[in-house]
Amino acid sequence: METLQKIKELYQQLCTQTKQKYNRHVSFGDLFTDRWETAKSYGFGEGTSCYDNVLILGDVTVGKNCWIGPNCILDGSGGLKIGDYCSISAGAQIYTHHTVKWSTSLGKESVEKSPIKIGSGVYIGPQSVIQMGVTIGDRAVIGACSFVTRDVPEGSKVWGCPAQIRDDQNT
Repeated sequence: METLQKIKELYQQLCTQTKQKYNRHVSFGDLFTDRWETAKSYGFGEGTSCYDNVLILGDVTVGKNCWIGPNCILDGSGGLKIGDYCSISAGAQIYTHHTVKWSTSLGKESVEKSPIKIGSGVYIGPQSVIQMGVTIGDRAVIGACSFVTRDVPEGSKVWGCPAQIRDDQNT
């Protein structure tokens, strides 16, 4: 019981320090880990940060100076490559597989997989979902809460469900 009490006290100290220094509250794991060290441990590029609560599966490659926000899913089951200087906002989900045919065939069909490639300088808005097999070109912007089901050309701005290329410059 003494150990638990010490952990609780340390937790409270870290919460207070984080609130004072950054004016924020983060998850338990993020209080005890360093985002840059987490990214480094996965072999991600120099200067990349990745919150402790990001779910990382399979073969995920991330370039340098990227920010991967809290509560993201990076599914590399089918292979996922992310370029340099990308921002993957909170809650974004990137899937390189799905189990639709496997489920509906009662296991007779296999899990489908297809790689995703995300270029450099890409912004992916909060709560967006990127579907397997998609390529996102350099400097593209994906608006918040978008469902990306097809390729996004370089420099494009897309948003919506499903995501569509938009001429409007406001994302």
